[in-house]
Amino acid sequence: MSDNAVEIRDLVKTFGGGRSLFGRKASEIHAVRSISLDLGRGETLGIVGESGSGKSTLARMLVGLERPTAGTMVIDGKPWADLAASGSRAFGRAIQYVFQDPVASLNPRKTIGDILDVPLRLLCNYDRARRQARKRELVDAVQMPADTLDRYPHEFSGGQAQRIAIARALAAEARILVLDEPVSALDVSVQAQVLLLLQQLRDDLGLSYLFISHDLAVVESISDRVAVMYLGEVVESGPAAQLFADPQHDYTRSLIVSAPRLTAPDSAL
Repeated sequence: MSDNAVEIRDLVKTFGGGRSLFGRKASEIHAVRSISLDLGRGETLGIVGESGSGKSTLARMLVGLERPTAGTMVIDGKPWADLAASGSRAFGRAIQYVFQDPVASLNPRKTIGDILDVPLRLLCNYDRARRQARKRELVDAVQMPADTLDRYPHEFSGGQAQRIAIARALAAEARILVLDEPVSALDVSVQAQVLLLLQQLRDDLGLSYLFISHDLAVVESISDRVAVMYLGEVVESGPAAQLFADPQHDYTRSLIVSAPRLTAPDSAL
């Protein structure tokens, strides 16, 4: 088995380029330009960059929501093309997506128990008794009370809803999670709690994370390595501590300089 949970080589994604209504060739947009990256097993790889840099397009390709224009991906030892040929369930067993808006990602008409039941039934083929036991294990793993299963998404805060969304991602027993701005909609104090939970789950379950965010402080706190994207390309990557202490690319330096930082008031100095 490879030491890498994900291997990406020369990945390209373009949009457009066909013919317009008037027969002219439409412009082609390069959302991702020849990216090569590895995500190690048990590792958190942070992906940073401003809006439009290609972060979410990369994430959507990884989980099978977009088809790459060129290049290759291997996910948990399985070529992307093989997963695509097998259908969405194959992706669901290998890799899961945690969305930015936790409340919007949960069906408001279903109880949390029903929401968690779907991947356990469709992806894991568990019988009813095993599903019930597994659902209790999942809410316990994300540190939510047992009565969570009988309640509806609107009854929870944003931080609680994100814990439930993480539980749903874990239900399929995938060992790779794509976390797309998973704490950006949360208050700062709640962000810290969810980040700590993610770190505990990664260590306890041997998970691998692709963690996408525009918040450099969050990425620095949780990532082992960081890749910086600009206009669809990875312009710099390396160990998180090294990259933030000594950025080599001008764009990385500009991101770090422009990031908001807390400073003590003059009276406290």
